[in-house]
Amino acid sequence: MKVLKRNQLIVLLISLMLITAGYLNFTANQENIMTGTIADRSDTAIGDAELVSTIPHEENVLEQTNGNIVENKIEEDVTKETNVEEKTEEAASNITNEEEIIQTSTEDYYFTTAKLERNTMYSESLETYQEMYNNINATAEAKADALSKINNINNTKNAIMIAENLIIAKGFEDVVIFSNEGSVSVIVKIEELKQEEVAQIQNIVSRELNVGVDIIHISNK
Repeated sequence: MKVLKRNQLIVLLISLMLITAGYLNFTANQENIMTGTIADRSDTAIGDAELVSTIPHEENVLEQTNGNIVENKIEEDVTKETNVEEKTEEAASNITNEEEIIQTSTEDYYFTTAKLERNTMYSESLETYQEMYNNINATAEAKADALSKINNINNTKNAIMIAENLIIAKGFEDVVIFSNEGSVSVIVKIEELKQEEVAQIQNIVSRELNVGVDIIHISNK
C-alpha cells in the first residue's frame, strides 16, 4: 500500500512538472506572437505614417517647384519685354541722332560748299583779269580796267571774310555772304532770326562791304 502511494505520488509530481512546463511554454509562445503582431502593426503604422507624411511633402515640393518655375518664367518674360523696350528706345534714339547728324551735315555741307563755290568764282575771275593785264597786246586802258577789277575782287573777298568772322563772333554758328552788283545776300545758320540780330548783321555787312542797308538781304538756314 505504501509502495503504491509512493508510485502514485511520483506520477503526480511528474504530471505536475509536465503541466507546468507546458504552461510556461504556451505562455512564452503567446508573448512572442503578441510581440510580433505589435511589431508588425508598428511597422505598418510607421510605414503608413511615413507614407502619409511623404506624400504631402512631395506635393509641397512640387507646388513650390512649379511656383518657382512660374515666377522665373514671369521674371524672364518681364526681362525680355524690358530689353525689347530698351532696344526699341535705343533704336529710336539712334534714328533721331542719325537724322540730326544728317541734317547738321547737310547744313554744314551747304555753307562749306557755298563758300567754296564763291571763292572758286573769285579765283577764276582773278585769273581772267590777271591774264588780261599781262597780255602784251592789251591797251593801257584795258590793263587799267583789269587791274581795277582785280583790286575790287580782292577788296570784296577781304571785306566778306571780315564780315563773316564778325557775324560768327556775335554768336551765330555759320554764315555765308554773296556780293553782286547792286545786291548783297547773307545766309545765316540759325533756326530763327530776331529783329535785333538782323540789325546787327546789317550794320556789320554795310560797314565792311561799304554798301547801303537797302540792298542787303538776310535769310536763315
